[in-house]
Amino acid sequence: MARITYKHPNGTETVLEVPAPNTVMRGAKINNLEGIEAQCGGSAQCGTCHVYIDEACTVRLPEMADDEDEVLYGTASPRRDSSRLSCQLQISDALDGLVVHLPERQS
Repeated sequence: MARITYKHPNGTETVLEVPAPNTVMRGAKINNLEGIEAQCGGSAQCGTCHVYIDEACTVRLPEMADDEDEVLYGTASPRRDSSRLSCQLQISDALDGLVVHLPERQS
């Protein structure tokens, strides 16, 4: 289980306890959190689960795969150095304390 903080563009925060083996995206979806569309269902094809990892967050993330890297170039909100696809971030104890910012738009 990991505690994930989702920061909305309007400044509000939602903190969720997300159990493994979900992803950061799936944790948002099963809790009806707005801001992550996930049109492809988590297969790293659409970019509508794009998030920005908080710069102050010290959680060590898994390395980005080539397909995730490619999809991030076509997201609706600008790609940043902190961009990730939330569908590619598997929940584990290592992600406990992760803070993600939801972009202004996903599509």
